[in-house]
Amino acid sequence: MKKILLAVDDTKGSLQVVEILVSLMGDCVNGGCIPENIILLYVEPIEGRSVMGEMLLSNSEVEILKESLKGTLYQNKLDQRAEKVLGYFKDILLKRGFLGVIPKKRLGHPAEEILKTAKEEEVEMIVMGSRGKRLHNLWMGSISREVANNADIAVLIAK
Repeated sequence: MKKILLAVDDTKGSLQVVEILVSLMGDCVNGGCIPENIILLYVEPIEGRSVMGEMLLSNSEVEILKESLKGTLYQNKLDQRAEKVLGYFKDILLKRGFLGVIPKKRLGHPAEEILKTAKEEEVEMIVMGSRGKRLHNLWMGSISREVANNADIAVLIAK
């Protein structure tokens, strides 16, 4: 496997996903089955859109919202948080022998941005966590479910 996308956020679930990835591929360090590149993705969410549900914000409204946030103190704080999370997980992966870690941050609906980044980067697999809140998923749909249902590549969901 040459390239995977590892979606992370600032929850304990992301730490567990990284540990599962390391344990699955850790035995292969000397055998060469570690991916050449790991796209480490953090998505700063814009609420109001869901692939599974009705579109609450149109594409143009989301783009206007993204544009209006540029340069604001709020966006700067979001970016600082994203950089901190990406740096934390990149360090863990590098210490465990995973080279070729490429951190990326996106702004938008997490499931859509994960799928879009996976396609743009031509990854072979998406690895992500699932929080598993059943009642929440009944009403909102989970990000991991949206990704799994809409991806055209393998998706590993760790819990």
